[in-house]
Amino acid sequence: MLTNTSCSSVPSSDPFSCLENGNSNKKKRKPAGTPDPDAEVVSLSPKTLLESDRYVCEICNQGFQRDQNLQMHRRRHKVPWKLLKRETPVARKRVFVCPEPSCLHHDPCHALGDLVGIKKHFRRKHSNHKQWVCEKCSKGYAVQSDYKAHLKTCGTRGHSCDCGRVFSRLI
Repeated sequence: MLTNTSCSSVPSSDPFSCLENGNSNKKKRKPAGTPDPDAEVVSLSPKTLLESDRYVCEICNQGFQRDQNLQMHRRRHKVPWKLLKRETPVARKRVFVCPEPSCLHHDPCHALGDLVGIKKHFRRKHSNHKQWVCEKCSKGYAVQSDYKAHLKTCGTRGHSCDCGRVFSRLI
């Protein structure tokens, strides 16, 4: 049995009670949809959220989402490159709201905490473009990681009917 030595020896029904008492060195994560109230609220356009690879290497045509990544890549080609320094020494925490007015995440109280998260959310929920399609079942996905996860299980969890036919899901 595992025991937590940082908590008091008094048993508790709440497994997170030691986190609230301040006895743990770990930083407690906030639940999803409860952003830092001091964070800067950022609203990006749908076009910005759907685009990928804004910066392209002129030598090998490899694409990058950030200029800094392109500059680091250019070192491989032994061409001049320059990393830009931050103008402000401290980076302010940012949260991202969905540009769709009817969406729950349009409200700053339910903003998402990182750029990748808001991009995936927007593609999943508000984009009709399904770029990745499964060859086995023809199901389409707007986010590549969802597609890859699907490929690992597609066709493996079959349901056998009395007639001998195997179905990938129950209806």
